[in-house]
Order: sequence, then structure tokens, then C-alpha cells
Amino acid sequence: MICNVAIWDRALRFLLAILQMAYAFAGGPIWLWIFGFYFLVTAAWGLCPTYAFFKIRTQR
Repeated sequence: MICNVAIWDRALRFLLAILQMAYAFAGGPIWLWIFGFYFLVTAAWGLCPTYAFFKIRTQR
């Protein structure tokens, strides 16, 4: 599988996803669930479709 997200980027995405989903669970806006889930999936998968579209790679 081709990965375009580095380890530090994956860790940052995971932390951001947990924070966003916790805030959404506490009564924040509904769109935070969507972005939180997106960041969680891309952190677990290691492939970001947005990065692939713009041909960005944080992994060397």
C-alpha cells in the first residue's frame, strides 16, 4: 500500500481527531464529527486523499 503520511503527521492527525470528536461529543458542532472521523481514518490508514490530489507527501 502506498502511504503519503509520515509517522509524525499520523500522530498529529490522531491527536487532532480525538480532540475534535471529544469536543463534538461535549456539544460542539456536528461537522467536527465528520472531520474527526476523516482524520482518524487517514491516521490509521496512512493515506490522505487530499494529499494525493495535490501530490503532497510528508513521508520520505
